[in-house]
Amino acid sequence: MNRKTLLLWVGLFSTAFGFAQRGYDLQVAVDTTKMRIGEKIEYILQIKADSTDQITFSEQPFFAPFEVLEESPIDTLRAQSHYLFTKKYALIQFDSGAYWLPPQKVMINGFSKISDSLLIQVANVPVDTLKQKLFDIKPVAVVAQNFDALTQSIVYGVLAVLLLVGLIYAFFFAKKRREERKKKLPPFERAIEELKALETITPSLQEEYKQYYSRLTDVVRRYLEEEAKITALESTTDELLLKLNALKESGQLDLERETIKNLKTVLQTADLVKFARSTPEFGTTAKDRELLEGVVIETKEALPEPTPEEIREREEYRLLLAKKRRKKQLQWGFASLGILIILSLGISVLKYGYYPVQDTLLGYPTIKLKNKEWITSQYGTPPVKISTPEVLRRVKTEKGGALRFSSGDYDASFFIDLVFTQKPPKQEGKETPSKEDQEAQQKEKIQELINDIINDFQSRGAVNILIKEEAITTLSGIPALKIFGTLDYPKKGKNNRVRCNYITHVFDFEQGGINLTLLYEKEDRYGKFIEKRVMDSFELIKEL
Repeated sequence: MNRKTLLLWVGLFSTAFGFAQRGYDLQVAVDTTKMRIGEKIEYILQIKADSTDQITFSEQPFFAPFEVLEESPIDTLRAQSHYLFTKKYALIQFDSGAYWLPPQKVMINGFSKISDSLLIQVANVPVDTLKQKLFDIKPVAVVAQNFDALTQSIVYGVLAVLLLVGLIYAFFFAKKRREERKKKLPPFERAIEELKALETITPSLQEEYKQYYSRLTDVVRRYLEEEAKITALESTTDELLLKLNALKESGQLDLERETIKNLKTVLQTADLVKFARSTPEFGTTAKDRELLEGVVIETKEALPEPTPEEIREREEYRLLLAKKRRKKQLQWGFASLGILIILSLGISVLKYGYYPVQDTLLGYPTIKLKNKEWITSQYGTPPVKISTPEVLRRVKTEKGGALRFSSGDYDASFFIDLVFTQKPPKQEGKETPSKEDQEAQQKEKIQELINDIINDFQSRGAVNILIKEEAITTLSGIPALKIFGTLDYPKKGKNNRVRCNYITHVFDFEQGGINLTLLYEKEDRYGKFIEKRVMDSFELIKEL
């Protein structure tokens, strides 16, 4: 063996001997060696070393048959002459029996250090079927269908149809109103107005002449039929002239022969234009219109004065028309009001949603609380500020009892209960309990509080009480214990018990404790919103 090889072996032996002499202390511990199925245990690896040492824990530790739930980062703590490197694991096992936790390897400056193995007893959870009743599996619950999307589609469809109907109605109604306005005029004024309207028309084509003379003769024929009581619209030109001459001979219509002659001229010209496709000379249309206007005026003057019976009949007829007109106006008014209401509801639903509009119209209890002006006030000791839909009123309690403020009772749509408790004064000279004792006392105190809550609910008739708990922090940064769940409560006016949500927030201060309880129906659409708003407003008053 040469000198170089000898020195290498001496160096390796010295390093290993030095590593062993330094006495790296690797300790392993668990919080319990006896656990139940599904219970979590904490596994701790801790090694004592210098700050210059390179410590490496296994990246993929092997704990089979246990499963790793959580793995904490390495915690380094400086002692007097060394450092403590700690690694924690949360483990779980779902089979009963006795299991060895395998040893773990830690690398120190490139050398491995092996921990001891631990024996863990995993026990079954005893189930007493005599004390605990067994129930059949519940059937599948029928969930109420959500009609929001369908309702929104129906609302959009109704609005589109109403808009289309409104446009069509506006067009035809305006046209009909113009026609009715013309019909409301007396026959003479209407005939003169229609003849004046023809004054602005200057036909140039044969078809235009035909339309012009058709309108022109229809005006005079309708007037003669309405005023002179002659069936002029269905009569030919010759038949109409014969009827006029007969009325003149009998003295019922004192028309000048020149008037009848002018009417005959215009009617014959109109027949030639309509049936023989004749085209009159320039200026004839204006002249014929003036002739027929004169016929209308002279016929009006030639008509005999109406008798008292005719006047009465006309007045009754006028009143009947006025009554029908008012009735029709009322019908249109109600129809317009209905359309306006439907449009308003549709726009409101699109803007605010179906349920808010429905609940506002039907007076949903909690939407009134949600929309009303809330009250912000201070209560109790230690003083807190909180916003509520209604002011909390002080509740009388036994002398020396807790200070209590409530809004209504459990039958209210949303119940709020604020309780202030005082802590007993600290006894001087009494030993401060250890951390473990404090934790045990805290758990016992929470369990007593839960029992008090359950007893209070049961005393009021509540059943099927389910309870959970978790630690939270309010919006204003105050830590609290949240105890929440559901229960069935017999509300007044309802045949069956109502499923309700309840939440109790427990605040612990040096001066005392505060319990804030909220209760509302589980199916209430606005309960969560009110709960969040109340809790977000909760604030401790530090300075008065």
